Amino acid sequence: MKNIIKVENLTKIYNHSEGQVNALKDITFSIDKGDFVSITGPSGSGKTTLLLAIGGLIKTTSGNIEFEGKKINVASDKELANYRKRNVGFVMQNFSLIPYMTALQNVMVALGLNRIPRLKQISLAAEVLELVGLRDRKYHFPRELSAGQQQRVAIARALVNNPSVIFADEPTGNLDPSLSLEILELLKEINHKQSITIMMVTHSPEAAKFSNVKIKLQDGSLII
Repeated sequence: MKNIIKVENLTKIYNHSEGQVNALKDITFSIDKGDFVSITGPSGSGKTTLLLAIGGLIKTTSGNIEFEGKKINVASDKELANYRKRNVGFVMQNFSLIPYMTALQNVMVALGLNRIPRLKQISLAAEVLELVGLRDRKYHFPRELSAGQQQRVAIARALVNNPSVIFADEPTGNLDPSLSLEILELLKEINHKQSITIMMVTHSPEAAKFSNVKIKLQDGSLII
């Protein structure tokens, strides 16, 4: 299988008033297209930093990150913005939905960034909401949806631009066990049926079982 993501000697150092913090230390690994990756480790081990770096949301100190053969760690801000719009989707622990917008409008926000005509936005957003089981909830506001349904809207928003990779940061962190299982099964189905690579940060050993590639971090270092 072809590598979709390649990370080589990745290091991230944060400068604080109390001194330097090595968030990531010389990390190297590769991910194939269609992999379901779990990133686990104790709090403060560098999990989210790694996810944000590969997602093009933070700059690293040294090392390389390649996406489909192109180095994103040396890309310009404009190139990174295009990378995020065209290639990746994000799912966060707190759902990050806009409270005064319906489920349909929340999904359409991602399409608006790509200058897609409004009627096309509506049909695409409705399509992915149906895919995640929310056909009858299109016009509901976040406050009218359960936590699991809100996360499904967030997943639909991540999916709507047909990304190559979905980055999920503790996607079940705010859900009870039954809803967590529901969301994990949905992500696995998306991964399997659409061959979308998923990189998921999780503290849950049960969630990590859904992955075929397991990355473990401790104190910013990769544990084999």
